[in-house]
Amino acid sequence: MGKQSQYVSRQPDENGIIDWSDEDNAVWRDLVARQLKLIPGKACDEYMHGLELIDLPKDRVPQLHEINQVLEATTGWQVAQVPALIPFDEFFRLLANKQFPVATFIRTREEFDYLQEPDIFHEIFGHCPLLTNPAFAHFTHQYGKLGLNATPKERVYLARLYWFTVEFGLLSTPDGIRIYGGGILSSPGETEYAVNSDKPERKPLNPVDALRTPYRIDIMQPIYYTLETTEQLFEIADLDIMALVHEAMELGLFEPKFPPKDAA
Repeated sequence: MGKQSQYVSRQPDENGIIDWSDEDNAVWRDLVARQLKLIPGKACDEYMHGLELIDLPKDRVPQLHEINQVLEATTGWQVAQVPALIPFDEFFRLLANKQFPVATFIRTREEFDYLQEPDIFHEIFGHCPLLTNPAFAHFTHQYGKLGLNATPKERVYLARLYWFTVEFGLLSTPDGIRIYGGGILSSPGETEYAVNSDKPERKPLNPVDALRTPYRIDIMQPIYYTLETTEQLFEIADLDIMALVHEAMELGLFEPKFPPKDAA
């Protein structure tokens, strides 16, 4: 998170309202319309229920207080306005205080299909519906508390668990593969790929395995880890995760399932 961003978050006024431009609102409208066509039958039931609860506006970027009203009433969470990129210390501090960081910028048309940085569409559409779910909210809170007290090296391992759950987690249900990871749910290409492609591996989540699995942020994932239900996130959150981190450190990383970035 030490990189510089080309984006600048919009600042709220004294009433907490952000003045989004007509183009910002149009980009939001088009992103939401595209994903709403893709996710039925692919997103998990808990996400779809949360999406219904949050009732996002389809024609404009939502104001953060609108999201907060629903999150506060369901799981006690809030979203917090942050700059485009924040230090890890601040990221973990916010999660530990049940505040989900939201960078208040939205991608440009030039990066409509793919953006490496998390914009407001990714954070709100991808993650916030599931923050109404007690298991997901509990897991994210515990993760924040662990990360806040972790060493830099431990945080690198913890990041992999977050990646393969909160960002790119799948459920293996009696009705088939369903998505709960916000990184997938905010990406049209990965929404289709994660559920229907025969290219990636899909393996039941073993936390130590996830902690040992390298990933890249700029490619379709070669491997996904699956849970059977979101309720399993309660169980994982209540494990001694730091002991598992140290076990993963001793065992070392798995061989990456992708080429080095400069050779890709």
